[in-house]
Amino acid sequence: MNVVDSSGWLEYFAGGPNANFFAKPIEATAELVVPTLSLYEVFKKIAQQRGEGDALQAVAVMQQGKVVELSSTLALSAAKVSMQLSIPMADSVILATARAADAVLWTQDADFATVPGVRYVAKK
Repeated sequence: MNVVDSSGWLEYFAGGPNANFFAKPIEATAELVVPTLSLYEVFKKIAQQRGEGDALQAVAVMQQGKVVELSSTLALSAAKVSMQLSIPMADSVILATARAADAVLWTQDADFATVPGVRYVAKK
């Protein structure tokens, strides 16, 4: 199973330098887990930059994976992750979602560079 963090989705949709790194987990939709927080972050950013139509199209692609809502159990796990790793709330929710799904987290966020269970590529 795979989780792609919001920066990875945005890189993929923009065709950025690291888009190919994220293509494999994104396009393997049967093994893709998508936190609802990622839907929020990606929709907001794309809507601000390119409009709501493009944002809705991006979210439709994301929803081809298994969307996981933020439950109370997941929220508490994320809080623990945030305290243990000293990472922001959004990052901790995405990492906790990946861990709950026994998934690899794909990212270009330097906060995750040394975290076990994460595939990290430096942002270009």
